[in-house]
Amino acid sequence: MADTVASTVTSAAVPLRRNLRFQAFWAGSASATLGQAVGDVAYPLAIVTMTGSPGRAALFSAAAVIGLLAASLPAGALADRYDSQRLALAAHAARAAVACVVAIALAGGWLSLPLLLVAAATLGAGQALGSASSVLLLRAIVPAGQLTLALTQDEVRINGATLVGPALAGALYGLRHAAPFAFTAVVFVLAVAATALLRSGPARPAAPARAGGDGGMLAGLRELWGQPLLRATALLIMGINTVGAGLDLVIIVILRHQGAAPWAIGLALGAGAAGGLAGAPLVGFLHRLRPGVLLLAAVGLEVPVLALLAIPLGPWWAAGLLLVSMLSVPALRVLADVLVIRQAPPERRGRVIAALMTLIALGAPAGLVGCGLLLQYLPAQVAMLALAAAMAAVAGYGLSRPELRRARWPRAGR
Repeated sequence: MADTVASTVTSAAVPLRRNLRFQAFWAGSASATLGQAVGDVAYPLAIVTMTGSPGRAALFSAAAVIGLLAASLPAGALADRYDSQRLALAAHAARAAVACVVAIALAGGWLSLPLLLVAAATLGAGQALGSASSVLLLRAIVPAGQLTLALTQDEVRINGATLVGPALAGALYGLRHAAPFAFTAVVFVLAVAATALLRSGPARPAAPARAGGDGGMLAGLRELWGQPLLRATALLIMGINTVGAGLDLVIIVILRHQGAAPWAIGLALGAGAAGGLAGAPLVGFLHRLRPGVLLLAAVGLEVPVLALLAIPLGPWWAAGLLLVSMLSVPALRVLADVLVIRQAPPERRGRVIAALMTLIALGAPAGLVGCGLLLQYLPAQVAMLALAAAMAAVAGYGLSRPELRRARWPRAGR
């Protein structure tokens, strides 16, 4: 692939605050992430309102995950062959079109569950394509020496949208049922506009072309599985995501049993995103630790946090624990980029990104189903203790891998 937006590493790199391409990228990504965060609440809310069935709302989430999983590996192959900017534009435009159709259908009174399920699968596929292309696009506009700083700033976008999105979705839906979907369409259009602006600015030499036919769609999975450190890191991240997938559901049930008001439950859950925001400035400090030590310490910390969440001391207790548990997450996201994505050969990097996304996404349905079964047959506090035990097993796996314990930060690279 020959990116139309490419950069070279220079000794006199422009600071990120003056890098107009990075600022445009950040604005577009922030718009897309906010649109996704609003949609994650608005779509299930519309289904529950329309059908009165939480189970059908779960079908929407399942369809989105299926779309994501089905599209991830092909999206990685596309990202290795075609221009990252054009792929990102296509992903943003597709999600804008879906939100626009749903808003019109809802306002016109002809919104149906089959249409929403098709929308969910399309949104999942758009997320897969957008994620793979955006990771490569960031590398095309930010010099290698600034990549970690750029990713750290990106954590503000991710956690800010996670914090603001759900409340904004609820407020817009209360105003008018079609409002959150119209808003989502607008912010995805803004993401398209910001991404299109990346072509402006001084021209840079084109990057070497990436070959897309090397190993096919499964090349990324082979790359991850063939290197012990990459495999152990990916599996550990998958384990963390699997255990954490249904955590919010268990917390909601525990707090409801304590008689907490809905607004208090919402604030408690939002504390996790606040912890992510607070953790972004800690990335550089935490990365002074060896990567394996940081990863294992973060997993180990989750075990007592989950156990303490089982103690019924109210929403503020839960909020404080969730905030603490999320402080290390920005550092872990950047760590995954450094240990996994940066070590992939450039011609297969898109497929490695897709493989990592696929492994992480595979764990989420299993975690949600597992939490559902735990809550069906066990008290919520016991279910939380079971999650703590599962996280302890994940930590035990990490401790058993010598390649993680011995891991060192690789040399700087793209």
